[in-house]
Amino acid sequence: MKKSDFSYQLPEDLIAQKPLPERIASRLLTLNKTTGEIRDKQFSDFINLIEPSDLLVFNDTKVIPARLYGSKTTGGKVEVLIERILDDHHAVAHVKASKSSKQGAVIKFDHEVNCIVKGREDDLFVIEFDTGRSILEIVNQIGHIPLPPYIDREDDQDDVSRYQSIFAKHAGAVAAPTASLHFDENTIDKIKAKGVATTFVTLHVGSGTFQPVREEELSNHRMHKEYYAVPEETVDAVEKTRAAGGRVIAIGTTAVRALESASKTGRLEPGMGDTDLFITPGYQFKTINAMLTNFHLPESTLLMLVSAFAGYQPVMDAYSHAIEQRYRFFSYGDAMFLSD
Repeated sequence: MKKSDFSYQLPEDLIAQKPLPERIASRLLTLNKTTGEIRDKQFSDFINLIEPSDLLVFNDTKVIPARLYGSKTTGGKVEVLIERILDDHHAVAHVKASKSSKQGAVIKFDHEVNCIVKGREDDLFVIEFDTGRSILEIVNQIGHIPLPPYIDREDDQDDVSRYQSIFAKHAGAVAAPTASLHFDENTIDKIKAKGVATTFVTLHVGSGTFQPVREEELSNHRMHKEYYAVPEETVDAVEKTRAAGGRVIAIGTTAVRALESASKTGRLEPGMGDTDLFITPGYQFKTINAMLTNFHLPESTLLMLVSAFAGYQPVMDAYSHAIEQRYRFFSYGDAMFLSD
């Protein structure tokens, strides 16, 4: 398939700019990936679509305030978006300035924080912070929530909590695992009361998740790397669920990528590392049986992943239906449930 096969026209006013007042207030489109049947529901109906034998797998990554505003020593403005933390003092980042930053350039921030450009890593920069504090301490003091590029406003105090799932635990993501944003504590209590099991993986979502594929031939696309971890207890939970005849339901494409990255041998195994798994139609899923996800950007790797799971035409038909019915799209938008 070609990149252009995954293009669609989205009215700009359907891009959700703010979260709804309540996490569970979103709408939910269900798609039967076998029959192609589409139904319109509310997210509060999700609990009626799952069974006590099912397992929900959440991504417990935590979004860091990764966007920093600084200046060159010459006074020119610089915007730094940390893509990946390498250690306490080094990171890989996007650096936006009037002219490309050269090796050795110093970027100055508030609170007497400086960083030095150490070199390049493809189209990103390796930067080093010259303070005794860790990068996490620095960004928590001076950083901003890295809202996606299609949200046309500055981050505000509401985003600190709402662009973060209630499961957020392991700091390192620069984008939220958005399917998890629909869950609140009350919903989780109801899910557990029904007897549905939950477990976690970690995948630190990078800003590359928002980037459209640039190559028309999908085989030429170079996937961005993201850190993932699948613990032993998650593997045990999956095996127990399968033995009982239940479904493994990934909450979000990031949970899908973590689970499938840890299933390269054909079965899920515990482990951690960087993944550049690019899932396109034709991929054989090894671990998941169903998926909850938001609506994704045209020509994006995530739309391709969803199409690989539920079928290209059923997914594109579902997107057309969602646009006609004026669903809210992307990070703060509505959700889809893909299952048999």
